[in-house]
Amino acid sequence: MNEILHILNGDSTLSGFEQTGLDGDTMIWREVLSEGPVSKNVSSADFWEKRSEFICKTFDETPEHYHDRVIVHLEKLNEPYHEINLWFEYDLHCQINLLGAMMLLEQQTNLSAPAIYLICPAEFPGIENFGGMGELNGEQLEYLYDTIRVQLGKYDFTLATQAWNLYVNNNAEALKIWLNETLFWGNLQQLKLAMQAHLKRLQVNENGLNYIHQKLLDIYKSGITNKHEIYSAFWQTEKIYGMGDSELDIYLSYLAHRGYILER
Repeated sequence: MNEILHILNGDSTLSGFEQTGLDGDTMIWREVLSEGPVSKNVSSADFWEKRSEFICKTFDETPEHYHDRVIVHLEKLNEPYHEINLWFEYDLHCQINLLGAMMLLEQQTNLSAPAIYLICPAEFPGIENFGGMGELNGEQLEYLYDTIRVQLGKYDFTLATQAWNLYVNNNAEALKIWLNETLFWGNLQQLKLAMQAHLKRLQVNENGLNYIHQKLLDIYKSGITNKHEIYSAFWQTEKIYGMGDSELDIYLSYLAHRGYILER
């Protein structure tokens, strides 16, 4: 077995990563923890059973497919790696997945054994409107590895635990206070913006709509009613959420159920 593990957030980065000369095994993190039920104990069977139920119901998956694509890969964390590299991006989708991965590592492994590193780019030199590591080739990913990789320490895991607990509790006021009182973000430099974006999801207006609902409704009311055009309009200004069309469909379905839009 290799002594190094690279955890990639989603399949999009795998093609470029396979072009690198970096040693180690790879594991694909195929979850969407920014949507659906979560709890503090990420290492519990109950946590993953509830995730499987949600994913299968929401995204038309089967329990068998979820097991093969998600659970089987998580079993790599039981191996005695000496070094684990976390490849996650800046948006809310990736940052919540990062928190989940960090909680799983903390709850499931002895942190005195593996060294945990983070590669988390918000931009890339020479690329305007950087869309994520999935658009980078092997040489570019190696550049990130050599220039922005940081080792996570005790403070980073303490901060991640605080953020995860607040995310699980869904208390907007408590999250707002934490964001205002946290002055040092350690090596989790992209976490604040992501959690600020999540706070906007927790706050609802007089119609019971959160920021994403209202943003999508405003786009619809502007005359953009085709679903794929709605996606594009949303992504132009709301990259921080890191949502794909399947996630946005959750919010559009809610608006349709409430009678705000016609579902197409």
